[in-house]
Amino acid sequence: SRQRLVPVGGPALEWTRAYLAAARRRPARRRDGGTLFLGPRGGPLTRQALWLVVRKWARRAGLRRSISPHTLRHSFASHLLEGGADLRSVQAMLGHADIATTQIYTHLPSSAVLRMYRQFHPRAGSRGRSA
Repeated sequence: SRQRLVPVGGPALEWTRAYLAAARRRPARRRDGGTLFLGPRGGPLTRQALWLVVRKWARRAGLRRSISPHTLRHSFASHLLEGGADLRSVQAMLGHADIATTQIYTHLPSSAVLRMYRQFHPRAGSRGRSA
């Protein structure tokens, strides 16, 4: 599995510390010492277990549509790109080996495309505003 470098904000760091101090009652298995999130038996949290956790909290939050870990990953990447992050940085955070895999997240809403046109195209003056 590839290493990923993902910046973590203050609230996420606080919750991670709380998890390590209180919720992780069972120690990690010796060979899983580098694993952050553990399953009930002390091994790495499985994909299925993570999916169940995400689904449970999405329901508790009142979200009606189906939410999965991939939904969160897709939202993370899309928000970074919509906010102006460069594709290579997003690629590194997602751990993609191929930039083409990251380009899947570059679909922009038409409002964002129009905003970029108006902001960056030299001919987007008064005639470009009706586009």
